[in-house]
Amino acid sequence: MMGEQPFETIVGAHHAEIYRYLRRVTARPAEAEDLSQETFLRAYRAYRTLGPDANVRAWLFTIATNLSRNHFRSEKRRRVAHQAVSVERREADPEGPEDEARFGEARARLEATVRALPLKQRLAFVMRKIHDLDYEAIGRSLDCSAESARAHVFQALRKIRLSLNGHELPAGGGAATSPLGMERPR
Repeated sequence: MMGEQPFETIVGAHHAEIYRYLRRVTARPAEAEDLSQETFLRAYRAYRTLGPDANVRAWLFTIATNLSRNHFRSEKRRRVAHQAVSVERREADPEGPEDEARFGEARARLEATVRALPLKQRLAFVMRKIHDLDYEAIGRSLDCSAESARAHVFQALRKIRLSLNGHELPAGGGAATSPLGMERPR
C-alpha cells in the first residue's frame, strides 16, 4: 500500500508539474487550477489503493489527462469562443519592440498550432516534449500502447512542422522557457 508516505508529500512533489501540464493543455490558468485541484482530490480518494511499486507521477498524469479529456468534451463551445477572443487580443495589441513582437507572433503561431492538434496528439506532445514523460507513461495516461503514444507524438510533430513550414521561430525567450513560452520543469 502506498499509504505509508503522507499524501501531503505527494502533493508537494508533484502539484507544480501537474498544474503546468494542465496549464499547457487548457491554455487557461483558472481551468488548470481547477483541474489540478480535482486531480489531487481524486488522487487522495484513491491513494490507499495504490500498490507499493506504483509510479505516482505517471498515475497523477493519467488522472489529470482523464479530467482534461472530460473537460474538453463538456466545454468545447466555450473553448472555441475563448480562442477567437485570444486571437483578436493578440492582433489588437502589436506594440512593443520589433524582436519581442516577432517572438510573440511566433509563439502565438506555435501555441495555435499545438491547440489545433487532435486531443490525443496534443496531450501526447505536451507530456513528451514539455514534461519529458516516457512513452509507457504516456500510453497509460492515454489508454493506449507505448507504440501508439509514440505515433501520437510523431504525428503531432509532423503536423507542427508542416504548419510552421516557412515560418522561422526566432531565438530568444530565455533558456528556461519552452516553445510554448512557459517555464520548463526543472
